[in-house]
Amino acid sequence: MQDYVIRVENLLKKFGEVVAINDISFNVAPGEVFGFLGPNGAGKTTTINILCTLAKPTSGHATLNGFDVVRQQSQVRQSIGLVFQDPSLDERLSGLQNLRFHAMVYNIPAAVRETRIKEMLTMVELWDKRNSQVRTYSGGMKRRLEIARGLLHYPVVLFLDEPTLGLDPQTRSRIWEYILGLREQRGTTIFLTTHYMDEAEKADRIAVIDYGNLIAIDTPQGLKGMVGKDVISARTDDDDRAAEELRLRYGIEPRHDGDELTFEVTGGDEFLPVFIRELGVKIHSVRLRRPTLDDVFLKLTGREIREKEAGDIFKAMVREHGRRMRR
Repeated sequence: MQDYVIRVENLLKKFGEVVAINDISFNVAPGEVFGFLGPNGAGKTTTINILCTLAKPTSGHATLNGFDVVRQQSQVRQSIGLVFQDPSLDERLSGLQNLRFHAMVYNIPAAVRETRIKEMLTMVELWDKRNSQVRTYSGGMKRRLEIARGLLHYPVVLFLDEPTLGLDPQTRSRIWEYILGLREQRGTTIFLTTHYMDEAEKADRIAVIDYGNLIAIDTPQGLKGMVGKDVISARTDDDDRAAEELRLRYGIEPRHDGDELTFEVTGGDEFLPVFIRELGVKIHSVRLRRPTLDDVFLKLTGREIREKEAGDIFKAMVREHGRRMRR
């Protein structure tokens, strides 16, 4: 067995003068659930597009299942399954017809095609709905069909881009049962992006990318250890004054998080009564909790989704595409 199913070495992607990903390197082991997190415009989609042969790097090197993502694109595409964030099913066709079309595109032998389609539709509990048009499916059913389609050709790596976005908690939980069950049964590697931090917790390791730079990579527990302290969130009459008191009296640097003031301390149970008693500002509510991946994410990337940076990259991509079309 190879040591890593994905190898990324010094990958750089520029759109004109805009750097989308900046000299990043990481590896993914066979059978690993690998989380890839970052704010909008951070470089997640660009990296995934390169790994899936949908874009070429400016420089650097990447392999998937031992194949070079630039020089051996056909072999890479045969090695991957894709479940996009946006729906990509043909809703005029039935579930069965969607999978048959996918099977032909991936050259699944006719002798095993129908058996494999039944296996996948049964796994995602859609066999009874196989002849219904996809437009009649619920959102959760469509997502399950997309996962079945992505798994039909037994990919080595399954890319999941926000696989349960917008679904109810029960459907999300069921979809994750399929995904993790597949990993256990076939050793499929899962490459995941998500905005749900409870889903990110399912990853064996998480890489955090921001402004095109890989800024952290570790297990969920290891990342939470970077925060390492208890988190206190408070709503006060005057958050600016409360923040100044925290800086001057305790040497604590708080952050404004919506309508709350949030900060980290060691020994929160002991600090909280002192904070409530001594703060010279009226406190409306206060809560104490252990650090989560949300706290790690906020600490590493900041809370604002940087639409401007995402827009700059998108505009640069459009300009580059226009130049290619004119050639």
